[in-house]
Amino acid sequence: MAEMEKEMNETPAEETVETAEEVVETNPWEEKYNAERDAHLRVAAEFDNFRKRTIKEKEASYGNGKADAVAKMLPVYDNLERALNQPTEDAAYKKGVEMTMNELVKIFTALGVEIFGNVGDAFDPNLHNAVMHIDSEELGENTIAQVFQKGFKIGEKIVRFAMVQVAN
Repeated sequence: MAEMEKEMNETPAEETVETAEEVVETNPWEEKYNAERDAHLRVAAEFDNFRKRTIKEKEASYGNGKADAVAKMLPVYDNLERALNQPTEDAAYKKGVEMTMNELVKIFTALGVEIFGNVGDAFDPNLHNAVMHIDSEELGENTIAQVFQKGFKIGEKIVRFAMVQVAN
């Protein structure tokens, strides 16, 4: 029995020596190559992530700049819309205001600006700012009854919410 215990105890020690010899047998050049290759792949991945992040930030900067420029022109749009809604006897004046408004709308369209918020549209709290509610049997529930200010968006970015009155 004692001899069997000695053999059992000796076997794991021998296996440990063999595994240590196997570790020593690996080529140091291979380890260095693997380490350098791993470092190279990591740097390449970091650069690719940096490139993608830079492109995304550049696109966001352009979109934000465009939205800011459009937001600064919105008071001009509002004033032209008010001028068009005023009664006037001077046809040339009215035609001049209409031409100016049409040109501004063309510029907005070329920039990718979408104008929204019309009477009869369904109310969407993600696009519209309800400042008043009325009870109306003629209009359906959550329908825009009156528009105080048009809304503007570029792509998915809201430049200005439409200010509306909603029917309940």
